[in-house]
Order: sequence, then structure tokens, then C-alpha cells
Amino acid sequence: MKKLLLFAFVFMGLSFIPTKRATSPAADTLSKKERNYAVKFLKETENDVLDKVKGLSQAQLEYKPAPDRWSVEECVKHIAITEQALWQMCSDSLKQTANPEKRSGIKMTDAQLISMIEDRSQGHRVKTMDPFKPENTPYKSMDEALASFKENRAKLIAYVKGTQEDLRDHVAAMPFGMVDCYQMILFIGAHSNRHSQQMAEVMADPGFPK
Repeated sequence: MKKLLLFAFVFMGLSFIPTKRATSPAADTLSKKERNYAVKFLKETENDVLDKVKGLSQAQLEYKPAPDRWSVEECVKHIAITEQALWQMCSDSLKQTANPEKRSGIKMTDAQLISMIEDRSQGHRVKTMDPFKPENTPYKSMDEALASFKENRAKLIAYVKGTQEDLRDHVAAMPFGMVDCYQMILFIGAHSNRHSQQMAEVMADPGFPK
């Protein structure tokens, strides 16, 4: 996970713009089931983040259980900036020639990839690289970060609904193995869910402001 995010950091600051967009799904790229699943997953994980922050006071947003732990606001800033980099990684892969011959190198199912990213158990904690630390993001407030997150997630959902890109036949080598671009999109949803869990942990802390 740490190595994968390190790879993604190279693309920080690049715009969140889909490479192509179609007005209707193509029958020979993603199946209806795959397309619907990705859209549903992206919407659900977005809503989970929005539900976590809804109605929180500034004191609650800024509360940190310990000096070395993030606040809810810091989690949102991290999600927003990382989401842009993860998409750019996918977008760059889509600009390359399709390479379906490499599909045999993919060893993880979609469900296994999501599970790996979402796992916040003790052995799967990740130390974030400096460019993606909340204090180093361009967001000056919670509202700015949340607006960026919502805007980019809306663009991604629209892209998944209408793209004719062959996401499954664009395969990229990651430090942990091979993944296709469809799985990279699932990665984005799983990453926000990982930190939505982190926000829940902050809110469950005994010192969290009431």
C-alpha cells in the first residue's frame, strides 16, 4: 500500500480530467454489472465521507485524539488531494496502448483489492508521504477540501457511466502486482472508505467534543 501511494504521488497536482467521455456505455468494454458496481461503490463511499462530516462543529472537525493522529478535517484534505493523484495514475495508463496480454499477471480480484486498501488493522497502517499530508495540501479550509472531493468524485462517476475506454485491457504494473484501470477506479473508492473509517475512529475517541 505504501509503495503504491508513493507511485501515485508523482502525479500530485495534475488536473482531474477524464481522457475521453462518451454519451452512452459501450457494450464491448465494461459489462453492465461492472459499470453499475463501480458507480454504486463510488457513490456509497462518497456518501459515507459526507455523512461523517455532516453537522460537525469546527471544534469537532479539528479534534485530534493525539498529536500524531489526524483530525476529521485533515482526513478529508488527504482524501481530496490523493483522489486527484490516483485518477491521474489511471488516466496515464489509459493513454498507453491497450495490453490485454498482461491480464494473466493480475492476481487479485476486485474484491481482494478493495479489501486490501480498506484494511486499517494494525499491520496495515500507512505513513503518508509529505506531499499528501493534510498540512501540505492546497486546501485552506474544510469547505475547500470537501468541494474538491465532491467535484472530482462527480466527474469520476460521470466518466464511469459513459466511458468507452477499455478499462479491463489497460493493465499496469504496481509494486504489489498487476492491476487494470477498472481496479484503479475501485482503488479510489476504497481509499476514501479507508479514511472514512479513520474519521469514525476519531469521532469514537472519548475526548471527542460533544
